[in-house]
Amino acid sequence: MKIIDLHCDALFRMQESRRNTLMEDLRFRDSNALNTNLQYLKKGRVKVQFFAIFIMPNVPVEEKWQRALEQIDLFYTEILLNPEIKHIKKWQDILQLNEGEIGVVLTLEGADAFGNDLAKLRMLYRLGVLLLGLTWNNANLCADGVGEIRGAGLTTFGKEVIALNNANHVLTDVSHLSVKAFWDTLELADYPIASHSNVFTLCPHPRNLHDEQIIAMIKRNAMIHVVFWPPFINHEKAHATLDDLVRHIEYICELGGVKNIGFGSDFDGISSFVTDLEDASKYQNLISYLLKYYREDEVKGFAYQNFIHHLPRN
Repeated sequence: MKIIDLHCDALFRMQESRRNTLMEDLRFRDSNALNTNLQYLKKGRVKVQFFAIFIMPNVPVEEKWQRALEQIDLFYTEILLNPEIKHIKKWQDILQLNEGEIGVVLTLEGADAFGNDLAKLRMLYRLGVLLLGLTWNNANLCADGVGEIRGAGLTTFGKEVIALNNANHVLTDVSHLSVKAFWDTLELADYPIASHSNVFTLCPHPRNLHDEQIIAMIKRNAMIHVVFWPPFINHEKAHATLDDLVRHIEYICELGGVKNIGFGSDFDGISSFVTDLEDASKYQNLISYLLKYYREDEVKGFAYQNFIHHLPRN
């Protein structure tokens, strides 16, 4: 069964390997150290993979734009140069993928890269960014993230960014936002989405969504993509099973979200793994497990069809 995965950090990991001469040079095509290398994506039947641009918050402000450009360059030189890969530049391109092609989408995790410069944001759109999360865990000029103790919502600038996302049919990601910023975003975004978040009730980590947030997303007909990092699945534990992960899927279904669920692995951004789901090549293990408990059409929805049904019109 084909897969659409809304989040991985392979670009960041490849950049770190290039900047550190003591590290192995990670290659997208076949580096086993990458959870989402090309061979793993093929074996796992991943049809569309989203690749995040991510800048660590401790990078000096004056260097952040350059770091973002380096990751975009890796997207173009390491990923797009493979003949099996097709760059998804507009949403309808996903529907045009041929057999054997893998679509790739560029995303931005945290607005720190462009600071307060909307010209840079517009350039990111032109380079292919189709999903934008306003924050990582820290606060920035757009909003507070979940790790900012102040817990404030959107700034005036953040509201401008969402307006530009709306105008360009770009998804606005709520996964790392503070609770207040989440509600502000849900009010303003035409295309809200949670690219990699789980259920707070089952695992009280601040990165997970509360029931009220999940219900609000479902009412907005927005997608919620479950994430595979064990600390977001089992509270304060570094291990998880497929059954543990599926509990989060079942909980969202019980809240009415069976048609709102997708996958956002966070591969290459996580340091521990669900057993039998250690990289993209193992995706069909999850599919086989889900088919024990859900109808095939429901599992196809989780895997790819729900996202297809929620594509913005552009």
